[in-house]
Amino acid sequence: MSRTAPTPNSDSESTVTTLRTGFRGDLILPDDEDYDDARAVWNGMIDKYPAVIARCAGVSDVMAAVDFGREQELPVAVRGGGHHIAGNAVCDDGIVVDCSQMRSVVVDPKARTARVEAGALLADVDHETQAFGLAVPTGINSTTGIAGLTLGGGGGWLSRKYGMTIDNLRSVDLVTADGEFVHASEETNPDLFWAVRGGSGNFGVVTNFEFDLHPVGPEVLCGPLVYAHEDAREVMRFVRDFNRESPEDCVVWLVLRKAPPLPFLDESVHGTNVLILVAFYAGEMVDGEAVLAPLREFGTPIADAITPHQYTEFQQSFDPLLEPGARNYWKSHNFAELSDEAIDIAVDYAADLPTELSEIFFGQIGGATERVDPEAMAYPHRETRYMMNVHTRWEDPAMDDDCIQWARKFFAEMAPHATGGVYVNFISEADGEESLAYRDNYARLAELKAKYDPDNVFRVNQNVEPAPAADGGNGEPATDGGVDSA
Repeated sequence: MSRTAPTPNSDSESTVTTLRTGFRGDLILPDDEDYDDARAVWNGMIDKYPAVIARCAGVSDVMAAVDFGREQELPVAVRGGGHHIAGNAVCDDGIVVDCSQMRSVVVDPKARTARVEAGALLADVDHETQAFGLAVPTGINSTTGIAGLTLGGGGGWLSRKYGMTIDNLRSVDLVTADGEFVHASEETNPDLFWAVRGGSGNFGVVTNFEFDLHPVGPEVLCGPLVYAHEDAREVMRFVRDFNRESPEDCVVWLVLRKAPPLPFLDESVHGTNVLILVAFYAGEMVDGEAVLAPLREFGTPIADAITPHQYTEFQQSFDPLLEPGARNYWKSHNFAELSDEAIDIAVDYAADLPTELSEIFFGQIGGATERVDPEAMAYPHRETRYMMNVHTRWEDPAMDDDCIQWARKFFAEMAPHATGGVYVNFISEADGEESLAYRDNYARLAELKAKYDPDNVFRVNQNVEPAPAADGGNGEPATDGGVDSA
């Protein structure tokens, strides 16, 4: 049974008035005309009713909204792009600190850096950085928010060459649970900087990110190779072996799904089970042609659409398959290698996908991502060479149970072949997978949570609970000093 929106009353209106004073953005309440649009997020399964949505215009608004939520003892959700699978951008009966209007991207082409506000989408970042032939290694869907992606890790086409998104993060500005504005980098508040690089949204509202940029494009060699499902086992084994020896400029992802109505596919293929290889080469075009030649010559593909693309265009090529509003449930594993057994299980399950919108993908990373100590920052999964996402997607609410159970069953069968780690941004629900996401870094995260957010104000996330105080005191661990303000 679905719940209804909270009913405003004179007391709640009076309380919100204290927040409204001096607030430059918009405060959206349950009886406002745009309330339903403002509480909607990418995953159509999420149907939450905040008491107030604080659409912030800047840092001062964020500070005020965090103070308000803490003082009123409300659940506090933080929204950037609103794309997270678990719907943590909204909450019931609490306050949403909505940064979606804060989308500035400022590039310094000489220093090769960019300062990016919390509400920016990957498309915003690509648009500004590619004007100078530069890029941040990010994800593969341009409507994803930079904030959530970065705080969880961030992996995509450029990761093998340049590392995870967090490996390219220089500093952050953020608002802590007590409403204080602080700066964090390797030099200033380094423990906090360690925590935000993979610790999800547990430590504050990041209002600004500073990234290193790298020369990319503007034109790159990339695109899909499509094979019939009956060839999937043989092709996946070949790609696994090909990927072991390929240079770090080269990335090949594997996608098992039903063929979408892509313009380069014959209509007779649409809706049939296929394996799609998505290849990307980050280096010189002529080198890419030579490196990808063995891949393109293997087997009998239905279609080969690998060709030069504008980088920004390719970053948006999967957006039509991930439009907002559909119902989504994900399960994820990390793999150090794809065994024959794992490939067999995946191919078998892909033959029986619960819907035409569902897919299983294996995103290749490794390379530069492996050359970072797993304790250097909160993100621990440095042995990972493939991030698997069981992306179950459907329209009819009556299919919820069937789709979720299918994904869970597949996840369980793949577990013996995986590393035991899970990418935090792919977790759909709080069901114990947090320990798989943070792994051996969880204990330190819990200690830092006790320092920066002892009351767990920021708990609408893949939560790290504050460690109990060692001395029975106020929740702060005995090991650290104060916080350097920005």
